[in-house]
Amino acid sequence: LAFIGLSLTRKSSQGHPDSITHQEAFDLNEVIDREYKYFMSTNDDGWLVGGGEPGPPSSYKLAAKDSGHVEIMRIGTYKPEWGGISQSDIVKAMESGEILIPQMDVVPTAVVANPDKPPELEIRFDMDPFTFDSTSFLDVESQLPANWQIRFLHNQLFTYFKFASRFCPGPFHSTIVRKADFRSEKHKQNYFAKCDEVVKKWRSEGPKPLNTKWDIEGKEVHNPPEYFSGVWLFTDRNNITHHFSPNFLPPYNTPEKRKIIADTLKDIWDDQALKWKPASESLVAPQLGMFCGGIFDLTSS
Repeated sequence: LAFIGLSLTRKSSQGHPDSITHQEAFDLNEVIDREYKYFMSTNDDGWLVGGGEPGPPSSYKLAAKDSGHVEIMRIGTYKPEWGGISQSDIVKAMESGEILIPQMDVVPTAVVANPDKPPELEIRFDMDPFTFDSTSFLDVESQLPANWQIRFLHNQLFTYFKFASRFCPGPFHSTIVRKADFRSEKHKQNYFAKCDEVVKKWRSEGPKPLNTKWDIEGKEVHNPPEYFSGVWLFTDRNNITHHFSPNFLPPYNTPEKRKIIADTLKDIWDDQALKWKPASESLVAPQLGMFCGGIFDLTSS
């Protein structure tokens, strides 16, 4: 399934030797359990992040490279007759300058278990809750909510492109493992407590750029620009074809830029109802979710 998104892949001595690096901001090995201290079993493809699965004899899951990613807009197929859109149309639009790509400085906000049974575990990259008020957004001294860049691009993509297979599953997350079975309820609680500490550390360090110097193949770019943390075009989670650098650059503290941001974030695409709704209906109150085995308040971080 093709999509536009962020790449979290990072080569690791613990993972597959063919994994590549697209970011060094976050070591996702800090929230996985290669020794199965907390888990009884996982899906046959094992850990999808942190360098991926090395295969036997280091692990007995399917050997696979790190495929960590965050979907911002799923394209699905490049065949218009199947409800998709051609790759050339996507690339043309992304390179046209009509879609504003901010510098992707982001931070994980939670590790959660989704509703599946047994669940997938996800690292969330939610935009911090806020009371939407265009006046406050226009205050150039105010701080923008963490991860605003992801939804800012998402909203533009969903406004610009209209085709049947356009979608975004559970915005915005990276799946780290599927069919996660814990050894016991106590092991589950201890695992999420560990993740809680890691996420708190990441959040205390603040949002960071992901890609600072790597090309599609994970090779270092000679003399990259100061702002290089953009987005990628994936044919599927294992194959990337294009990198789109930021064209809407920091700082974001001018009245002109703040108005663009406010106008773009005033609505939210409801991925269940498949329609736009005012942001004031969605983010005026704290968001609750399963975090570290319980319920958490995103505004407390």
